[in-house]
Amino acid sequence: MVTEAMKAKAEVYHGDKTCRDKFRSLLSQIGLPNRLLSNQEIEECGYVKDSGFVWLKHKKKDQKKRYQDLFRFDNVMVCFEDEVTAYFEPNKIKKLTGVKAKEFMVWISLGEILVNRSSGLITFKTHVGLLSKSLPLSVYRA
Repeated sequence: MVTEAMKAKAEVYHGDKTCRDKFRSLLSQIGLPNRLLSNQEIEECGYVKDSGFVWLKHKKKDQKKRYQDLFRFDNVMVCFEDEVTAYFEPNKIKKLTGVKAKEFMVWISLGEILVNRSSGLITFKTHVGLLSKSLPLSVYRA
């Protein structure tokens, strides 16, 4: 959860278009595909440059519609919670919260995303690191 203390240290943006543009720019700056955004409307986003902390707040949905706005890459279904938080580093998103992927009919919370330019792969890991899946970066190009 994003606190007021975090917001005080951050660049904060509002509105779907502004937040999408800013977040895509941040993803590109750290070497990640800018298509890692949800289709849901974004109300607010923020970035704390000193720590790399970022957040997205999506327009709230009722619980029944929670899994109706899904994002698909390759054969992986992805669901974004109302609030997504993470820390950005070059070629890496760590301590990710609010993002789940469906694998083998089970929703799994993602904790880390890494890009390996030399292999051309993007890897998604769970919080405990026991499960991971790598896909070609080409899946995320427009």
